[in-house]
Amino acid sequence: MTDDVLHLSRDQVAGLLDTDAAIRSQRAAFTALGDGTAELPGKIMHPSGLDDSVVFAYLARLSADTGAVAKFGSVNPGNAAGGLPTVHAVINALDPDTGRLVAVMDGTVVTTLRTAAASAVALDALATPDSAELGLLGSGTQALAHARSVARVRNLRAVRLWSPTPDRRARAARLLAAELAISVEAVDSPEKAVAGLPMVAACTLSRTPVVRGEWLAPGCTVVSVGSFEPSRSEVDPEVVRRAAVVVVDDPATAAGHAGPVVDALRSGTLAHDDLIPLGAVLTGRRAARTSARDIVYYNSVGLGVQDAAAAWAVIDAARERARGGEPRP
Repeated sequence: MTDDVLHLSRDQVAGLLDTDAAIRSQRAAFTALGDGTAELPGKIMHPSGLDDSVVFAYLARLSADTGAVAKFGSVNPGNAAGGLPTVHAVINALDPDTGRLVAVMDGTVVTTLRTAAASAVALDALATPDSAELGLLGSGTQALAHARSVARVRNLRAVRLWSPTPDRRARAARLLAAELAISVEAVDSPEKAVAGLPMVAACTLSRTPVVRGEWLAPGCTVVSVGSFEPSRSEVDPEVVRRAAVVVVDDPATAAGHAGPVVDALRSGTLAHDDLIPLGAVLTGRRAARTSARDIVYYNSVGLGVQDAAAAWAVIDAARERARGGEPRP
């Protein structure tokens, strides 16, 4: 390992990758997927037999002028009770020409920001143009990041937030209300957080549904980021059944990992051809919403190309700062 390798801590990564930069990186990631220019090997997700953790490894390459990126880490659901992020990871990035290691960075902030940013990109593309209220399931790191990211792509007027612990959801609501300067209401049931709203984001690690299709208003767009393995389903089968379209980050990955999608494919509610890639929507190759009353469901399990795009945004910003400039706003 040479001395010129970038070593970036969690705080340094957070200082180099703000919400807007993360959103730009995720538009680039999914556009590259839609264009067929990104390289995306299959990811590894291994549920531990020793506890409830899941170890993962992602590999990807965004483009010819950015090198391969590898992320290794774990999901530890028990961390939420202690106020810690449930995902911790480390990212390595290689030079596009030589393969030499160019950066080692904390992957926890990258994962949080790129996941929320991708949901914002999806909601911006899929939700009705007048959608300005968000139902938020969860009160942890990822849920807060989702509210912040959605507020950057839509003129949010209000958020309704639910999580199982009253103190945590009340604290999260106060924090978001102060940050975003909008109404944020902590409610005592997931139905109250969802009913009648045009946008819903489920950011939990629940193995059982926290969003039910019968609660959804016509025109609602539902995003789920916690259904990342076959045993986790934040939404019930009725959400999938009512959805006019089901959009995923990558059909092959979703078919093997996304709990609600795996179940729907097994039951025959969905066929593989029904899964619309977000990248295809962004590049105009596939249509998603066709009516303001369509219910649209987006299931994200996370892809290595998202980490590759975000990691290279961090590297570019760090190099620009080292040259005496500042990362572009």
